[in-house]
Amino acid sequence: MKLKVASLMLLSSGFIFTAAQAQDGTKKFIDKSNMDLSVKPGDDFYTYASGNWIKNNPVPGKETRWGSFQVLRDFNINAVKTIVTNSMNDKNAIAGSLEKRVGDFYAAGMDSLTIEKLGYTPIKPDLARIDAIKDLNGVIDEAATMRTKGIGSPMFGFYIGQDSKNPTVMMPQLGQGGTTLPDRDYYLKDDARSVKIREAYHDFIVSLFTLTGTTPAQSEKNAKTIFDIEKKFAEAQMSRVEMRDPYKTYNKFSVSDFSKTTPGLNWGYLMQKMKVVGEDSILVGNPKFFVTTSSMLKFIPLADWKTYLKWNVLKSSANNLSSPFVATGFKFSQALSGQKVQTPRWQRMSSLTDGTIGELLGQIYVKSYFKPEAKVRMKELVNNLSKAYEIRISNLNWMSDVTKKKALDKLNAFTKKIGYPDKWETYDGLAINKATYFQNLRSAGAWGYNKMVNQLGKPVDKNRWGMTPPTVNAYYSPVMNEIVFPAGILQFPFFDPNADDAVNYGGIGAVIGHEMSHGFDDQGSQYDKDGSLRNWWTPEDLKNFKAKTSALAAQYDGYTVLDTIHVNGKLTLGENIGDLGGLNVAYAAFKMTKQGQSEDKIDGFTPDQRFFLAWAQVWRGNILPESAAQLIVTDPHSPGPYRTIGAPVNMDAWYKAFNVQAGDKLYKAPEDRIRIW
Repeated sequence: MKLKVASLMLLSSGFIFTAAQAQDGTKKFIDKSNMDLSVKPGDDFYTYASGNWIKNNPVPGKETRWGSFQVLRDFNINAVKTIVTNSMNDKNAIAGSLEKRVGDFYAAGMDSLTIEKLGYTPIKPDLARIDAIKDLNGVIDEAATMRTKGIGSPMFGFYIGQDSKNPTVMMPQLGQGGTTLPDRDYYLKDDARSVKIREAYHDFIVSLFTLTGTTPAQSEKNAKTIFDIEKKFAEAQMSRVEMRDPYKTYNKFSVSDFSKTTPGLNWGYLMQKMKVVGEDSILVGNPKFFVTTSSMLKFIPLADWKTYLKWNVLKSSANNLSSPFVATGFKFSQALSGQKVQTPRWQRMSSLTDGTIGELLGQIYVKSYFKPEAKVRMKELVNNLSKAYEIRISNLNWMSDVTKKKALDKLNAFTKKIGYPDKWETYDGLAINKATYFQNLRSAGAWGYNKMVNQLGKPVDKNRWGMTPPTVNAYYSPVMNEIVFPAGILQFPFFDPNADDAVNYGGIGAVIGHEMSHGFDDQGSQYDKDGSLRNWWTPEDLKNFKAKTSALAAQYDGYTVLDTIHVNGKLTLGENIGDLGGLNVAYAAFKMTKQGQSEDKIDGFTPDQRFFLAWAQVWRGNILPESAAQLIVTDPHSPGPYRTIGAPVNMDAWYKAFNVQAGDKLYKAPEDRIRIW
């Protein structure tokens, strides 16, 4: 299902990221050789902390960026490769076992000879079915049923999720959609980069249709048809910033009333086609989008809709067909991301195995790569961060006691998930055959859809996870009021059981604090302790909070990438609040430790310096310019250099730790430092 979550980082996919070894054999968790000590920390803390590492670690050809997250992901994907390869080669694995199912799924994906022989044969029945559509009702039927078969999601988004104002209830929900490019702006703006991407998209469409035997002339016509339809969808979409308002995107209708606003789209009928039975209400993210969709059905010719549906089959399947289709898809992704070399097949199939049957794979992963003592230590850190957060909320000078009480109630109600689920998904009923790669994917898509729809009428599953155990990320869900830390992120540079407290609190401690702070960011703060979208603020406190968050948005608006492109402070506001709150609460928790209360240096750095340097090394990295430009438009996270400095420049402790003075480039006067949580 689609989870409403705020994550630490959106990641794209070698060497294990280990700390350097000192001469005595101990790890150097903060390594001077990675730093550029010629730079004043108060002028450029990012380069000071990581300059030499950045110089010595360019983006590999198969990546779009390379930093701490990616290095750890590289280790984890190699760990997954070991698991899936061993499982594939395990001749003694019994039918139905974890190893057998994981091994067969991976083996099917690695059977490139069979995949090459099939060409685009796996999707011929889909294309033929669309060809046979006789009228507009057939188009609507196909758009509804494609998603139930694991094919795609044409025209609009649909999922089953918690009702934000009654989170104990699962409800059908509709969202805007219909487009292929990463953001509506790529259809609507005429800057050089948007035009270049549209040209690449045009070529992508033409190439895929041509590969199915469509004439070049007809493929050109198809590309224009598809782009024109998708542009109309884009014009009807809300912006990403607008979509951050949970009240604006909460629109509850009876199914019959909503159908009256969309002539030609009978949602009672459509719900049945999408296997939703007995539901009389629906939540709609952007009602105007569906009014536009309804009108489009009236004036766009049947033949054009059939072309659009075929495109949805093609684009969702291309990466899983023969190599010409895969190569065409990669060529288009290059225009978006700048990636130089196609990711190796073993890596793509390892990631696909994790993404498709991740809780089968995850059970094997945690046995080998997640030690029980790591979970115990993480629980201790989470509890320490909770205590520190409680103290900080209690001491806020801008919030009344009434609102503080509600904030503390919410903090104390957090569900904390660490490492892996207590109850594993078994994927009962999902057939996996090592001889039928494409069908495995379709089966998994249909299985996942049925599982999602079957949540209706049942209690909310509090055990479900939105990420798999090997994932190098973390998240907060406002409707679940939970913080979740998969096993994959609980490794260096975020966490090492042998590291000093400064390193662990500046790394995973700040991650924990970040996810907690999402419960109190511009979006999460609108949900109460039970996960319900309900105001719990006094008017004056809310006014104070909005003034502080507006100042933070303005700070990040001032940052640029590629010389001219500005960070979007409103789009990134939630993550920036997460960083600022997370680092502050992690520092407060660190100061409760023995090391935090000392001045003992390690490798020449004080405890406080090590804390902030640990934070900085989490965000170091390089990124291709194409990816940097795309992420400014699509990613709610600020770029790494500004995550490194954005929170510390608002913390008095950072100034003291590195003797940052007025006149230094990063200096902010004490009265201008933003203090929220």
